[in-house]
Amino acid sequence: MAIQLKSKVEKEMRDEASEYSAKPVSGNLDAMVSACVSELMNAGTAFHKLHLKVTGAGSYAAHKALNEIYDELPEHADTIAEEYQGAAEKILVYKEVPPRVLNTVKEGLTYLRDIKDMVSELQEELPYSEIINQLDNVKSSINSVKYKLLFLS
Repeated sequence: MAIQLKSKVEKEMRDEASEYSAKPVSGNLDAMVSACVSELMNAGTAFHKLHLKVTGAGSYAAHKALNEIYDELPEHADTIAEEYQGAAEKILVYKEVPPRVLNTVKEGLTYLRDIKDMVSELQEELPYSEIINQLDNVKSSINSVKYKLLFLS
């Protein structure tokens, strides 16, 4: 269930063609950033719920690592949204999408990999180096938590 940012955005654009038809080429980029920000916010909720579910051997370390990521992802989302809106000089539209349901640490690791792929895809499209750097911070947070979940729990 990998997050395919471009295809997700292209589907939304087809579904709501009139919303984007009057916008310049950056409309697709705006939608990609918006989708990424929303996904990061939702991921905070998903990981928070998983954090409350973990049990068994290694659960304390997993509990602490998941606490770290659910705190960091919404902050990253906020920073990216504010910086992009400032750089692009426009307010983005954020769609309501329910968070993913995570039941195991393994599912959490898969989701972290999916988010990292989504962020890398967005980085390839962005013309703003300062926001690309912020997205590197997201990937750094993900890498740290993956390490803790894989090797310390």
